[in-house]
Amino acid sequence: MSSAPSQPSSCAVAMFLPSLDGGGTERVFVDLANEFAALGLSVDLVLAAARGPYLEEVGPAVRIVDLRAGRVLRSLPRLASYLRTACPQVLVTGLDHANIVALLAVLAAGVGTRCVLSVRSVPSAVFRQEPSLRNWTLLQLSRVAYRLADAVIANSHAAASEVIHRAGAAGGRVHVIYNPINIAVLRRLSEERVGHAWAAPGAAPLIIGVGSLIGLKDFATLIRAFAQLRSQRECHLVILGEGLDRPRLERLVRELRLETDVTLPGFVRNPFAWMSRAAVFVSSSVTEGCPNALMQALACGAPVVSTDCPGGSGEILEGGRWGQLVPVGDAGTMAAAIAGVLDASAHPDVRRRAAAFTLRSVALQYLQVLLPGWVASEQAC
Repeated sequence: MSSAPSQPSSCAVAMFLPSLDGGGTERVFVDLANEFAALGLSVDLVLAAARGPYLEEVGPAVRIVDLRAGRVLRSLPRLASYLRTACPQVLVTGLDHANIVALLAVLAAGVGTRCVLSVRSVPSAVFRQEPSLRNWTLLQLSRVAYRLADAVIANSHAAASEVIHRAGAAGGRVHVIYNPINIAVLRRLSEERVGHAWAAPGAAPLIIGVGSLIGLKDFATLIRAFAQLRSQRECHLVILGEGLDRPRLERLVRELRLETDVTLPGFVRNPFAWMSRAAVFVSSSVTEGCPNALMQALACGAPVVSTDCPGGSGEILEGGRWGQLVPVGDAGTMAAAIAGVLDASAHPDVRRRAAAFTLRSVALQYLQVLLPGWVASEQAC
């Protein structure tokens, strides 16, 4: 791949995503785009299709570029055309299919834009849970892309290890940067009112899960663990998020006769108000890259229980220092861990751990990779 242009371009950082549909990667990229702009950089947020709930959170200093392609693959020629016109110094992207398209677009454009790919999961672990010819092909193409990119940002050491050892990317081009938390905004939002009786003071203990309703999040195990917990004490479970597994999860709730104690409200724009009122936040995932919801729960001060799944969950909790770690798919152990947290007289000050991932500090780490010359000149001033 080529090096960054020696002269500043009209756009310093271009960030490419399929859309801004609600998800962890989309949240991270919007926060970083706003922070890069706050640091004085020109930033383009380039979308295959400009849609999604996070659109309105993009700050006015960030230019939204709508490729109007609908699907990511169809955006390839339009992304290459954008690169020839805007000549950004660097293009950074996330999500496996977007990574592949971004690399091809940079090669096709031929304008010297650096290409930095980000890895938001442990790809082989995801494939083991969702095997298919399409996902196998995506996995192989992604590994080639990681080898060709100017740099790769992995959001956990587990993801970085896979890129180096399975994809064969040079270790010196792979950088581990955890996801950011916009702590000031998050804490302000966490104080907002939740208009639900279960969140009221004096209500029964509230168990919270947050994430897309998909198999990788394994909310079925959380529901089964809650059923065991509910048989022993009064409590409520709220799972915030939307996805294809909703019918299966709702059926499981009915089968376990938990309709009066479990609710799935769907995508909630402000999950932090719920997190701040949680007696326990539970991450039940089969695999994670860097678990945004878990990190946000720490920033909200919620005691946590998490699966010790492949990926960054155990890293964020430092092996159990900041929360309980349980095996993947083990409802009994999860129920016991939740009960232990509910019965504990004291909890770790999890906000201290969250403070390690402030948006400004993570943005500066990104810029050391994206625009090392800019960061060096700023630090020299």
